Amino acid sequence: MVSVVENLKAVANEIELSRGKRKIKDNPPVTLIAVTKNHGVEMMQQAIDAGVLNIGENRIQEAAEKFKSLNREVTRHLIGHLQTNKAKAAVRLFDLIHSVDSENLAAAIDKAAFSIGKIQDVLIQVNLAKEDSKFGVYEENLQTLIEAVDALQNLRLRGFMLIAPNYSEVENCRPLFSRMYEIFVEVGKARQNFDFLSMGMTHDYKIAIEEGANMVRIGTAIFGERNY
Repeated sequence: MVSVVENLKAVANEIELSRGKRKIKDNPPVTLIAVTKNHGVEMMQQAIDAGVLNIGENRIQEAAEKFKSLNREVTRHLIGHLQTNKAKAAVRLFDLIHSVDSENLAAAIDKAAFSIGKIQDVLIQVNLAKEDSKFGVYEENLQTLIEAVDALQNLRLRGFMLIAPNYSEVENCRPLFSRMYEIFVEVGKARQNFDFLSMGMTHDYKIAIEEGANMVRIGTAIFGERNY
């Protein structure tokens, strides 16, 4: 049987060990997002009761069903791809949307946020590796999307999100994480409230932290393999 409490302790320990290996100028704390996709609300509740402050979901419909019976206070993150026609639901459900990857989606989220009088915190998803199988804006188009988000009154850009390729050699992720951190620092120089760099999942979060991630999205290492 999966022990969420013990797994959380192990992950927290690994996070601190990885922070100790950082070469970056500062060493901010790391926000752990417990990813509960394909796990029941009971396991989500166990994690929150064990001290988790942030949970992540990939799908709107699944999240909406769980949140109905969650009965816990927690910061809610949408980490999966968001279609424009689901923007209204996402804005009502989530505190931080990690996956803004186009001007059309940004506009849809802004419109939905305006309709309920909310300023929606968002991250821009960047596809540094230019993988066809993943969403995210390419680096050469990033500045254009940043400017588009900045022009929308009901969005607040808080940082970036990166999903690295699932390399068989996890060290191959390191240059991408390093480059994303460089971009994050450069863009953040002229901004306020720009403080989240969401990089790293169960298989690569240690390297992501070493290279500057301050937000990691971990599911399997906490909850075990998912039931698809």
